[in-house]
Amino acid sequence: MRKMMGFLAGLICGALVGAVAGLLLAPYAGPELQQRIRAQVQDLIEKGQQAAAAKRAELETQLEAFKQGRPVVLQEPTEPAS
Repeated sequence: MRKMMGFLAGLICGALVGAVAGLLLAPYAGPELQQRIRAQVQDLIEKGQQAAAAKRAELETQLEAFKQGRPVVLQEPTEPAS
């Protein structure tokens, strides 16, 4: 029990020190940082939706080919353009 309490105390202290260090060393002011994070998250969501739509179209094409008795062509995944 004593080891567990020591661990929890260390965990809490570490979290506090990390939070303070993060606030003091942040490269941007709060509102600007929030705006940048929101923009990056929105960009990631859009890219995810585009990838999901592309994969859905590919799978629907393969399903139609399968239903019609045509051979299903499985394509190797391509590297995303960076």
